[in-house]
Amino acid sequence: MVNIQPSLVAEFATFGLDPSWSRTIDVPSHDGATHQWHLLDRPGTNKDAPVVLCLHGNPTWSFLWSRLLNELNADFRVIAPDHLSMGLSERVPTRAYRDRVADVNDLVTALNITAPIWIVAQDWGGAIGMGYAVAHPDRVAGMVLSNTGIAIPHNRRAPLLIRLAAATGIHRLVTKESSLFVRGTPFLPGSGISTMQRTALAFPYRRRKDRNGVADFVADAPLTSRHSSAQDIADVAEKLSNVTFPVRLVWGSHDPVFNDDFAHDLMNRFQNVALHRIANSGHLTVLETSIAPFVEAAIRENAEARPLQQPVTALNDGGTLWSQIDHWVNEDDIAITDAAADTSVTRPEFAARVATYAQALHDRGVRTGDRIAVLVPPSIDLIAVVYACWRIGAIAVIADRGLGLRGLKSAIRASRVKHVIGPMKAVAAARLLRWAPHASIIRLSGLARSSVISRLEFVSAPEPTADDLAAVLFTSGATGPAKGVRYTHRQLYAQRDALQKAYDITSADTFVAAFAPFALYGPALGIATGLADMDVTSPSTLTAAALDDACRRVGATMVFASPAALANVVKTASTDIAHLRTVRLVMSAGAPVPIQTLQAVSLLCPKAELHTPYGMTEVLPVANVSLSDLTRIGNGHGVCVGKPVSGCSVRIDPDTSELLVSAPWMSAGYDSLWLTEHNARPVLTTDSHPTVWHRTGDVGHVDAEGNVWIEGRLVHVIHTSRGPVAPVPLEIIVEAISNVVRAAAVGVGPMNVQQIVVVVETTTRNEGPADAVLTQAVRATLAPLPIASVWVTKNLPVDIRHNSKIDRTAVSKQMSQILAGSKK
Repeated sequence: MVNIQPSLVAEFATFGLDPSWSRTIDVPSHDGATHQWHLLDRPGTNKDAPVVLCLHGNPTWSFLWSRLLNELNADFRVIAPDHLSMGLSERVPTRAYRDRVADVNDLVTALNITAPIWIVAQDWGGAIGMGYAVAHPDRVAGMVLSNTGIAIPHNRRAPLLIRLAAATGIHRLVTKESSLFVRGTPFLPGSGISTMQRTALAFPYRRRKDRNGVADFVADAPLTSRHSSAQDIADVAEKLSNVTFPVRLVWGSHDPVFNDDFAHDLMNRFQNVALHRIANSGHLTVLETSIAPFVEAAIRENAEARPLQQPVTALNDGGTLWSQIDHWVNEDDIAITDAAADTSVTRPEFAARVATYAQALHDRGVRTGDRIAVLVPPSIDLIAVVYACWRIGAIAVIADRGLGLRGLKSAIRASRVKHVIGPMKAVAAARLLRWAPHASIIRLSGLARSSVISRLEFVSAPEPTADDLAAVLFTSGATGPAKGVRYTHRQLYAQRDALQKAYDITSADTFVAAFAPFALYGPALGIATGLADMDVTSPSTLTAAALDDACRRVGATMVFASPAALANVVKTASTDIAHLRTVRLVMSAGAPVPIQTLQAVSLLCPKAELHTPYGMTEVLPVANVSLSDLTRIGNGHGVCVGKPVSGCSVRIDPDTSELLVSAPWMSAGYDSLWLTEHNARPVLTTDSHPTVWHRTGDVGHVDAEGNVWIEGRLVHVIHTSRGPVAPVPLEIIVEAISNVVRAAAVGVGPMNVQQIVVVVETTTRNEGPADAVLTQAVRATLAPLPIASVWVTKNLPVDIRHNSKIDRTAVSKQMSQILAGSKK
């Protein structure tokens, strides 16, 4: 092995590479010759750790892995070679795909690597790595692949940019005669490559004679079955289904070359595979993004003994989500009322609508496992369509309008739906804006015109199994981009049972759902459901009159509404709310509910128990507390959410105070966010039984009585020089000050030396620094904590869906700018 040429030491240092990693080695080749390879070889500190072998694509070189080389845990040896004729390796005659795969084996043999190998690869490096893996499965422990492919996905053509680069008359011009292909690749859509990175990527290809390998790689892309490498690549693609080691995909979602179609093609080829889709990242995701956490997690996950999944069973072992609907057919009672549309359906009518939609969807080609974006506005039809999807085994992707237009677009694109269903305007928008460019479009009006099927038992489609996916639901996006959460039929049914048990729901109950997704529980519970007349994208538009009217229409015994919705109900209440006075249960969730709001609602609903379920999209319910419990418990350090519901376990992380929960109705995980799921779902052993837990992202504690207290989000904890400070206990204290409506405590400044800033809404609705009286009051109530500044704002930013969760990240960013003098 030979060290780097002295003339290149300065260049490598400029590129952020340790020159000591650079080596050349003479490698005996399968072709009978000996070839000189250049590689970056970062030693590892743990001789028992696997070796990470990084394979670049075209037109890059080993610099592509500079971030990984600098950021990966020091335990691992990292080897990043330049393919022959690429980077700083020897220029050789044209090599076909078969030779490239054999070249890797030549190099591994010459380096005498005996440890298990984790292949990390991108672009053509991925195809080469897959070829090596199927030829030498005993040597490979796993793979992390990024924006690559092994075959053209079904019903797709080769990427346009590859076809253009390979076109006769253009090929040599853009790949060899000019540097257009080399210098254009870093500009492919993504979050951005720096000037230094672009310079480094082009460094080995500055001269025309050094770009032969670039041209040869493009020429070796088999755009037709007649290509000389087509059969070799097809053989590898066919054998990928035999691969048993883990494969993890890290995918830039904005790549115009290897787009999402290629990711999902690979998802269907491997046995043990998971995808993490990175928004706003492109073709060179491995350089744009730190992929070290992905590689480390993949290796670590492979070493963990995760609990076995539940066996696949038929759904009739514990009922189905739609079983109550068929029980309704001989009853003439109301099933669902919709106040906004001033309409209702009886139980037999609703059962027939669900059955009709189910058969119509099946007739239009929707099959078990197909994902279908449900763009139907909150209505009777929305509920009917979702249950129809579930009956035929389709996966309902439900991204409600409360996410906003941009969030809705992102959710549907990320979900890779095969079908889109909705009214004409909604599906036209989806097609025009390319939310799901390859999906079939199903108009709701078309389903309504289908031949009527009176009962679900007459639907010809087979029923799904308990462990088939049923839905992808989306988080509110209050602390980052909304995430898709996967649920199986078994988990949704367990959730239905948990809610029924927690709130003693019987067939005599009826309820009003003033939050659209919650309305889906009604048919599964076998109870009538009322939809209130309100703007579902703005829960705070719910008025007392509208809620009372919804209760009247369905004879409600229960009400569910978000905190913001209930606050406006209280604000708009009058004496003419007779139907609210008869309900037995009011539930509010989605954000902390001020006890003052609950007390005010109790005056409007004197016969009702007021409860605030605690949970999240990933696990609901977790805990429950009533107004009477809160009154008895009194004030404490944070917000009391009560005791865990039956069947749910809660524990506190001793290092971070984060709440971890586990329950039979816990979701299956995140959709296309493998690393997020891995980090959020630790396996912890209790009484010799490994259990998967969910990290809630909330910090808090459990008191001596077993009550759970929430002190804020983990990402909002203020890291001061005195230690971590959770925001919620501070905010509760400040909100007790006269004229303060709502407060946000945030951190400003560098980590571990952050200063506490308090921003409040007041009855005066001013904007700017708080006056001396308010400032002194805040500092006095929070003593001995040092408060750097107190500010007043007209409106604290809140999440779109619930209008309740304060966006402390946005507040912190704004205050950092203001206090730094960059924003007024």
